[in-house]
Amino acid sequence: MTQPCTDVLIIGAGLAGMAAALSLPPHLRVALLSKGAAEECASAWAQGGIAAVLDAQDSIDEHVADTLVAGAGQCDAQAMRAILAQAPAAIDWLVAHGVPFTRDDSGGLHLTREGGHGRRRIVHAADCTGQAVHAALLRACRERANIDLHEHTSALDLLTVGQPAHCTGALVRLPDGRQQRWHAAHTVLATGGLGQVYPATTNPATATGDGVAMAWRAGCRVGDLEFMQFHPTALQVGGRAAGLVSEALRGEGALLRLPDGTRFMPAHDERAELAPRDIVARAIRHEMDRHGLAFVHLDITHRPRAWLQSHFPGVMALCASHGIDIATQPIPVAPCAHYACGGVLAGIDGRTDVDGLRAIGEVARTGLHGANRLASNSLLECVVMGRAAAQAIAQQPAAAPAPARPTETLQAGAQEQDTAAVAQELRQLMQDCVGIQRSDQGLAQAVQRIAAWRERLAPAAGHALRNQLDVCWLMATAAAARRESCGAHARTDAPALVE
Repeated sequence: MTQPCTDVLIIGAGLAGMAAALSLPPHLRVALLSKGAAEECASAWAQGGIAAVLDAQDSIDEHVADTLVAGAGQCDAQAMRAILAQAPAAIDWLVAHGVPFTRDDSGGLHLTREGGHGRRRIVHAADCTGQAVHAALLRACRERANIDLHEHTSALDLLTVGQPAHCTGALVRLPDGRQQRWHAAHTVLATGGLGQVYPATTNPATATGDGVAMAWRAGCRVGDLEFMQFHPTALQVGGRAAGLVSEALRGEGALLRLPDGTRFMPAHDERAELAPRDIVARAIRHEMDRHGLAFVHLDITHRPRAWLQSHFPGVMALCASHGIDIATQPIPVAPCAHYACGGVLAGIDGRTDVDGLRAIGEVARTGLHGANRLASNSLLECVVMGRAAAQAIAQQPAAAPAPARPTETLQAGAQEQDTAAVAQELRQLMQDCVGIQRSDQGLAQAVQRIAAWRERLAPAAGHALRNQLDVCWLMATAAAARRESCGAHARTDAPALVE
């Protein structure tokens, strides 16, 4: 049996990975890996929409300004403007692939507004945009003869040769548990985020930071990992996060209240409920701690039921499945881990420090998001980066395929030990010390404990735990090194510098 070999190996089948696959020329053979089922990715779960300047009253300059404010001034100006300027073309590309965006009465694209945006510029498919986009592109991928989709197939580590390193593919775990080396002329990381290193997250179970850890070990620089965004409004049921409640509700007038009905956001920021996510998340956490609450209320009961059903059918169905009628009852919400603003340093076309390796989507750090992602810029980044990476790959001379050799099959679990307890402790440590609020003492504790785990467990740890330990250590050390509060990185020992 020989080792698999392909032209382009794309690790991750979310929006970024599929956008890249669909944008590659048909003569290139593409292997598209999905760690779980193809539908199990953060892209498919995204509710809000995609930010794009489509209104004549809006401008790229205004979108840039809003992004920069949300990002606490930490955005890369060149990358930010380049990505945002491509938004209309990205929307056109998605429409051409059959994405059923919501239309207004005139037949044009309906635009809604979300926190941090000064204009209505969010293109959406009701409140299930990610699902609509993902379904359309997944259908297109399955129809392409040159794209092979491999579900329940995960990358464990990158393969590199030479110095400086050149990526030649990845070590992959197959659905039957066997491990196999897959060679490729081009490897694209589209592995998504890392929310599962926290105990409460909006991310799917597959979002464990594998891409960041693998790329770092291969020689890539990483950046901005201290900027972990916590979504302000995750539905709370039975003391746990039960799903995401779209930011678009606040864009359409939903108010945050204490259990007695008192609004609190105006006391925290002049933009009130439309402040950027980091500010709203910290305000909610402050009120929860102050009053000893497990959650606060998000109230949109002033809107008619028919209007809610038309605009937010997904949120209505989610809440109804837990016995909550949002037309008559406020929604119990609390912040939880949501989006990694940092990641593998990459250009807009995904180029990294390692030749032959690109990183796109949430796993990448382009500088678009700065210290805090502006709502609905993430799906845009996925499409723009996926298309740009594909174009760059197509323009490169075809590389000779890696030589086929006998498969070096590794038995899953051969050196792995039961690490569930350590993984659980790690998640709680991240929540306590590298969460919404951080301190020098807590961060030092996190760095020390994670370093000890890495040293003690590295020889026997399985790939999953090793990746989580590596990425958590990178996050904790980055947070400890940034002495001032900034955006999503809020330190209790530097309160005057939060904004």
